[in-house]
Amino acid sequence: MLRKLCLFAFAASVSLTACMPVEPVQETVPSPEFTERITASATAPGRLTRTQQATLSAVGDVLIHGTVYEDAKTATGYDFYPMFQPVESFLSQSDITFANSESIIGGSEIGVSTYPSFNSPYEVGDAMKQAGIDTVSMSNNHTLDRGIRAIENAHAHWDSLDIVTSGSAMSEQQRLEVPTIERNGITFSFLSYTYATNGVPTPSGRSYLVDRIDLDLIKSDLARATQQSDVAVVSLHFGVEYEAMPSLEQIELAHFAAEHGADIILGHHPHVLQPPAWIESSDGRRSFVIYSLGNFLSGQQGVERQIGGIVHVEAELTETAEGSTVTIGNPRFTPTFTYSADYRDFKVVLLKDVNEEWNENTKTHMKTWMPELEFHE
Repeated sequence: MLRKLCLFAFAASVSLTACMPVEPVQETVPSPEFTERITASATAPGRLTRTQQATLSAVGDVLIHGTVYEDAKTATGYDFYPMFQPVESFLSQSDITFANSESIIGGSEIGVSTYPSFNSPYEVGDAMKQAGIDTVSMSNNHTLDRGIRAIENAHAHWDSLDIVTSGSAMSEQQRLEVPTIERNGITFSFLSYTYATNGVPTPSGRSYLVDRIDLDLIKSDLARATQQSDVAVVSLHFGVEYEAMPSLEQIELAHFAAEHGADIILGHHPHVLQPPAWIESSDGRRSFVIYSLGNFLSGQQGVERQIGGIVHVEAELTETAEGSTVTIGNPRFTPTFTYSADYRDFKVVLLKDVNEEWNENTKTHMKTWMPELEFHE
């Protein structure tokens, strides 16, 4: 039975019972560089303990509407890097940075397109790489928008950039290979799933093109991932669009993933921010979930849809003679805003530089269930 989440200040229509209090994380100074220490255990003299840390940052939807790619157009192609550049230092400082690539980068060769059937230029990926993105989810409701050719092109381009993808594969054999990234002696695995694909069916016999939310699939994938990595990261494209709080289904699915081995759960799809929380599993592990990272770069208008952010967490791996344990801690958040003027000059900036009231309200919202959450601005 899934353990229920303790809500510190529940402000929505979700009802949870059996709430168990969560001890706050001890605040520590984040370490952007690799650190390693060997200390003698005080409780068992002579036993060596090896501790290593690595940091992960994540952003939500990179959803390239026509207004965005028209703004990025140059004489020879597209240049999206200036849109990411104002917050590049916040993206590149972690050991690994994740993004949800919502609009497939199938390339201009098959024709760029906007809502409701997206296809984005390759240059989106180039800019993300330059800004510090290391891994992307390809599993969302727009994955199949432009068919197999767009998916093939996107895979080829992400591969050429040495960016790790999850949630989509070009064969069943590739789908069974767990995507991983190693940093500072810690191996992270990445799995991604979507609730649907806007009614577009997966081509017959090619279910590997997009991973859908299926409990048995998630369970089996996590079983492999936890055998091959120290930290299991699960990306979930789920929830109700434009809702500021997660649905009961989101909460239950996040708990299911945590119970079966997920250490970090990254949510997206609502296009607005939903707060983070801790999940206590029956084996004593504590997982981190952020239910929605909101839009990071998109053409959507309206303050709530233009506010997004960058979440930062630290993974600590402790190895002893008895085995290894992973602790996720030191959660921080950087509120961002997608600025544009009359649909021109799109760029992601710090929210505090746009409107201090919006920034403070966002901080309050994000601390709903995690009062110890710190902000990195």
